[in-house]
Amino acid sequence: MNRIVFIIFFGALFFAGCQKDESKQDEIDRKKILDYINENNINALETPSGLFYVIENLGTGGHPNAYSTVSVRYTGYFVDGTIFDSNEGKELVPFSLGRVIKGWQEGIPLFQKGGTGKLLIPSRLAYGSNSAGYGIPDNSVLIFDIRLIDFN
Repeated sequence: MNRIVFIIFFGALFFAGCQKDESKQDEIDRKKILDYINENNINALETPSGLFYVIENLGTGGHPNAYSTVSVRYTGYFVDGTIFDSNEGKELVPFSLGRVIKGWQEGIPLFQKGGTGKLLIPSRLAYGSNSAGYGIPDNSVLIFDIRLIDFN
């Protein structure tokens, strides 16, 4: 019995510590995003999850959903402006929204076909505390210029 109480107690402490780390990182990311927004005079909206977005051109038609296959033109960069990936000028490859980072799963459905804008994604909705391909370090805020070409 004492062993179970010990495991539960230390498990709770570990989980609480992880939540504090996430909360601290969320605060850091939010500050980075707000600083970027202010420095670049951007009028962005925020979702309850902490994703910021800008719809520059509304587009037409409906919105994709979490199960849609989409074709998107994008350029991804860090808050310092360094581009880490872009598919501009390349062949479009449709992909399922269910297979991408949470920031895209939530953000792309905000656009209509032909719509353009920007997603400012806190690290928790991107790759979190993991580094990723294209030289993306852990705990990175990612910014994407988006153009939703098509979806089904």
